[in-house]
Amino acid sequence: MRINRRNFIKTTLGAGLATCGVGVLLGGCGGSLTRSDVSPTDEPDQALGAGALDDRLRSILFYASLAPSGHNTQPWFVRLSGPNKLIIGADPERRLPAVDPHNREVMLSIGAFTENLVLAAGNMGLKACPRVIATDPGDQDVVDITFEKHQPSSYPLARLTQRMTVKRGYRPNDIKQDDLKYLSQPLKERLFYFPSTSSHAKCIRDGAIENFRAQANRDDAQIETVKWMRLSNRDARRCRDGLTVAGMEITGIKGWFVRHFVAPQTFLKPGFREQSITHTARLAREGGGWLIITSKGHSVADWVDAGRRFERMALLARERNIALQPMTQYLEEAAGLQQFAAHHDARIIPQFVLRVGYLHRYPEPVSLRRPVDWFVRQETAS
Repeated sequence: MRINRRNFIKTTLGAGLATCGVGVLLGGCGGSLTRSDVSPTDEPDQALGAGALDDRLRSILFYASLAPSGHNTQPWFVRLSGPNKLIIGADPERRLPAVDPHNREVMLSIGAFTENLVLAAGNMGLKACPRVIATDPGDQDVVDITFEKHQPSSYPLARLTQRMTVKRGYRPNDIKQDDLKYLSQPLKERLFYFPSTSSHAKCIRDGAIENFRAQANRDDAQIETVKWMRLSNRDARRCRDGLTVAGMEITGIKGWFVRHFVAPQTFLKPGFREQSITHTARLAREGGGWLIITSKGHSVADWVDAGRRFERMALLARERNIALQPMTQYLEEAAGLQQFAAHHDARIIPQFVLRVGYLHRYPEPVSLRRPVDWFVRQETAS
């Protein structure tokens, strides 16, 4: 049977692009490079100068780096600022100005990184004391960390290594009250659940689709997405970040074809954009409903706190076989924010819009992470 190359690409790549939303805070694909294929201790020539990191701190920073981020940009750097002290910063080269012009999602990711760091340090006998020092979303230095010796905690670090975003295979069942109670522990009154059959869930679903469509038709947003695509295994290994074929859940022969024959710019074509919209609409109609996570306010400290709380919740989800997919275009498009504000009290400040559902089976994490030495910097002399 002859295969029409143009139609083949059009129908298979659109599905992959639909899973590339910025909140995809990002199973496996035969032959695609995945996390298990690379060592976290690899230190190629891109090292930024980690200096004399001891093994414990290096291990803590590796666990911290497993935090999610938009387009898997991993927008953090770490600067050693003194004995038992470091700064977590936002790398200006890893921001997403088209979809995150105010760096809100960068700060959410820094919050998730901070939470992982605190949990890993506690497990290894150090109490990490974080303090948000950024007052403006454009500040590069965001969180100051001081370490103190402490009795090791029993927090299972496997939660950090196994956490992942899954996009497909959601079952239609409502989330059980016991599971909601379990997930809401870190969020208390800041987590809201809407079952898929509720009218509010239908409004969220329609808004998510509508705002994905708006973003898919914005050239600047799509060019930004393409910038972070790592389609070939060579590019994925070289960069250890971004949107890989495995991370976009393009599997089997489709994944093989994309890795070997497709350029990232192909995703900019109108046909692929329309395919991605259709695929996103299908995903949005699957699952057990929607979760909204809110914050206390609009400050950098509020965003970092929301990121920490989200990560704490996300680390619990796998144990209940629950998947979470951020569909953040709702909060990235001006029309989406206006829609949300029109239907909610002004005191409700959304930070995450999450599709939620039970899975038949959880896959293994595939998204890549940069080695620690790639994002650690030495304190510069004043």
